[in-house]
Amino acid sequence: MRLFSFKGSNGYEGVGALLKGNSDTFINLSATDPSIPHSLQEIIQSKKYLDRAKTAIENSNSIQENISAITFKSPIERPGKIVCMGLNYADHAKEGGNARPEYPSFFMRGPSSLTAHLSPIVRPKVSDKLDYEAELAFVVGKTARHCTLENALDCVAGYSIFNDGSIRDYQRKTNQWTIGKNFDQTGAFGPWLVTPDELPLGCDGLNIQSRLNGQVMQNANTKDFLWNVAETIVLISECMTLEPGDVVITGTPAGVGYARTPPVFMKPGDICEIEIESIGILRNTIADE
Repeated sequence: MRLFSFKGSNGYEGVGALLKGNSDTFINLSATDPSIPHSLQEIIQSKKYLDRAKTAIENSNSIQENISAITFKSPIERPGKIVCMGLNYADHAKEGGNARPEYPSFFMRGPSSLTAHLSPIVRPKVSDKLDYEAELAFVVGKTARHCTLENALDCVAGYSIFNDGSIRDYQRKTNQWTIGKNFDQTGAFGPWLVTPDELPLGCDGLNIQSRLNGQVMQNANTKDFLWNVAETIVLISECMTLEPGDVVITGTPAGVGYARTPPVFMKPGDICEIEIESIGILRNTIADE
């Protein structure tokens, strides 16, 4: 299933399921079956609601709507935790002047830093050094602690796309990256959540690409992860409990703007697209605060 959160023109908020083979039409799950919650976070942590969503999708009398009539919201609007990895591709570590790490860098994002598919990524008043980062995201559907490689993927509810917009000068003001990664509406997330049954195990071997105004900036594959999705879950869950609705961002490959000569930063009017094979395209314009 490809599930997303949306707001209709009449203010209605709900969860949609994209029709297979049709990117213009979706099924309004809660309108088709009023017992299905209007919150994607509630749906993904309940087998009962996931089963009802599947039944609604298969219902010949399902309520279908045009995707052009709605506004996308972030798949999970207010995650309890947004755990981000840095330096998970050797080529990106190298372009930043770092050796191949023995352990990934971790930092956290807050919910106010998120923006949705087709909504603007906001360049703040205090900086013009807004950079793009193409990343695979996954959302936790079950409580997980002390996972093993054998059971780690059982806690994943689905996969999505993230653009880890970074304010580079603020990122480097301190030894911690957090301040440069948490400006309002800089982390684009979406457009939808793809359930694991539609993707390779752990999203292994998927092409990932960023494009700025149509020009390819990053082009890599998730097989190049230093720590794959299962290994990432093992590392995080030995430290903290992962809970339903938590989001994990898995790092970006080489090709980011600050490492180019001359540097390339996003500016108002630009269009940034992140595409991950078999998942989709996350598209955002850039606007000034």
